[in-house]
Amino acid sequence: MEIISGTKDIYLNGPSCVAIGKFDGVHIGHQSLIMEITQYAKDHKDEGFKSVVFTFDPAPETFFGGESGVLTSAAEKRILFERKGIDILIEYPFDQKTADTEPIDFLNDLIVGRLGAVMMAAGSDLSFGKKGLGNAKLLRTYGADNGIDVRIIDKLTVSLDKEYEVSSTLIRQMISEAKMEEAEELLGIPYFVFGEIVHGNHMGNKLGFPTINIVPGDDKLLPPRGVYTSDVIIDGRKYAGLTNIGTKPTISDHEVRGVETYIYDFDTDVYGRDAEVYLKAFCRPETRFESLDALKEKLASDIEKYRP
Repeated sequence: MEIISGTKDIYLNGPSCVAIGKFDGVHIGHQSLIMEITQYAKDHKDEGFKSVVFTFDPAPETFFGGESGVLTSAAEKRILFERKGIDILIEYPFDQKTADTEPIDFLNDLIVGRLGAVMMAAGSDLSFGKKGLGNAKLLRTYGADNGIDVRIIDKLTVSLDKEYEVSSTLIRQMISEAKMEEAEELLGIPYFVFGEIVHGNHMGNKLGFPTINIVPGDDKLLPPRGVYTSDVIIDGRKYAGLTNIGTKPTISDHEVRGVETYIYDFDTDVYGRDAEVYLKAFCRPETRFESLDALKEKLASDIEKYRP
């Protein structure tokens, strides 16, 4: 997958199928957009069509100081888009000039003029251009007037305890309430955190339970502090794990968020490598224990209880 980031000087040589959106979470609704453009590009591969995801960096909400806590970091989106078979990912710089672009100019000059879009897909809640005046209705009209195939995807619904409309906002709420299984239904995969494995305080080794540590960005939404069953992917291999989200209050008074994972039946030096930690189910809240012995006893109990 080609990644174009940090520049507005973009020109694609050849026809493209473009999905436009924020893609926070890359949930099953977003995935339906991706399927539209990848299938269209595949059907026209002899004509050199490319599938293109167009998104903004930072997200407009972040730029304007709105909703906080992203479901997927830029690095996590890149992983997911590549696995979905996207040819080109554009992370277009969002600034005040971008925000003030008239919707028609955005389409004429950028999406069609420089990206060569002959097909576009977007969600029914699409908003772009000055004052958010660009929307799905405008995109449909523009496509009809300019001979461009426009696909507008309505919001999906899922049945859990009731019918839910799939959205990043709803997933954010579920993650904040540690409803990991419900969030997975909307995401299509367990909620995950990606990062480099770094040195911690090595207390896990001292307690007899070695762990890996990754430190997410400040803007990454984490579920409530506690212990979660997890899967971990390192170097393309998947392992079962038990993950603590929090600040390890028994051994530290520092309020530094971390993702610390015990990997079952694993004893390899992986410092400096990247890990994907998929949080599957909430087990218990993070607890301050009276002693390290009490903590060690509880860790041993958790590991045995949740061993797959």
